[in-house]
Amino acid sequence: MTLMVFCTVPSTDTARDLAQRLVKEKLVACVNIQSGIESVYEWEGEVEHSSEALLILKTTDARYPELEQKLQAWHPYDTPEILAIPVTKGLPSYIQWVADVTART
Repeated sequence: MTLMVFCTVPSTDTARDLAQRLVKEKLVACVNIQSGIESVYEWEGEVEHSSEALLILKTTDARYPELEQKLQAWHPYDTPEILAIPVTKGLPSYIQWVADVTART
């Protein structure tokens, strides 16, 4: 199954670094980076406002556990946002490409 994984980071530079590392490790087939987002959230009893970048990662269910582990290890936040959503429909050739790129060799 193909997954879309969302992860926010504190900067575009951090997003690019993580994207490069994850693609190189074949944990994801593709990463979209959306810079200039603003996040509003509660942290330790306070409402926080942060400028962040959003990573949209394409992977498979089989690669997700290692992807989550690497994101936690490499992420600068103590509790990073890592949310995976199953892709239930999509262009079959794109879905196959994601599977091919992330297949363990």
